[in-house]
Amino acid sequence: MTKPWLTVVMPVHRGGDWLDEALASIPAADEAGSIAVIIRDSTPEGPCEAPIARHRDRLDIDYEYWPEMPSWPGKTNAGVEAAQSEHVCTLHQDDIWLPGRAELIRSMIAEHPDAALYLTGAQIIDGHGETLGQWQPPFPRGEQDRSTYLDRLLVQNSIAMPSPVWRRDAYLAAGGMDDSLWYATDWDLWLKLSEQGPVVFEPQASAAFRIHANSLTMTGDKVEMERELEQILTRYASADRELEPLSRASVSINTALAQASTGEGSALWPAVKALTKLGPLGAVRYLRYSRLIERLLPRLRLRLKGAM
Repeated sequence: MTKPWLTVVMPVHRGGDWLDEALASIPAADEAGSIAVIIRDSTPEGPCEAPIARHRDRLDIDYEYWPEMPSWPGKTNAGVEAAQSEHVCTLHQDDIWLPGRAELIRSMIAEHPDAALYLTGAQIIDGHGETLGQWQPPFPRGEQDRSTYLDRLLVQNSIAMPSPVWRRDAYLAAGGMDDSLWYATDWDLWLKLSEQGPVVFEPQASAAFRIHANSLTMTGDKVEMERELEQILTRYASADRELEPLSRASVSINTALAQASTGEGSALWPAVKALTKLGPLGAVRYLRYSRLIERLLPRLRLRLKGAM
């Protein structure tokens, strides 16, 4: 088999609900070459064999059952190390590719072959695959000015997990995902990959991020989440940044909203207070760079349906 032009790393854990749909969204080999799929599965009930078997004839799948490694960053790092292609991305079991993603990514690589990170827009979908909204990072199309990219990304991790593709050597040089983090490890990765080369953005949505009640962001420890957000700012932020106040406010707002999502209605007050302290202009800039409304509305729609 010829060397793949792209590898999709899938860190699977209890992947029964949507794994088949995720695999079905990845196209088979075409005239441009093949796409490899590396799956590391830690499902405690046993291997997710059935959905994988349905796609073995169509996709180049490297599957291993690793019940001893539930950490998705750890499985992702192992998958990237095992990849044979120059470019790699990840796809979680509950997310999907949209039609045309492969062609879009190939065109971005052809136009910017030295980039370390390629980003696109994304859709937000529910458990049935219905579109709830769009997820657009606050970046202009094309190669990013690194200072502006860092400033805006430090206000909020506005990058949907199934969207990015990166150069494998850049990922390894950056140290891969920090396995000590469960919530902010992807945010940390997007920041440190920009140290390895240019970042390129295309607004077209190429993947879909699924929100549901059982996602890690919904069920994870909120105190630990706040600690990780503060840890990322300590690593990358500086007091002389223009948007530093927005970044600090964002930690308070994200933590408050996460607590409110578990039914603690009083937790919303710290979010309102943090937003008010920014002043009118600061609040407008925060809403623009954080994409807060775009991220909240789909979740509100699901809650009104009783699905969250």
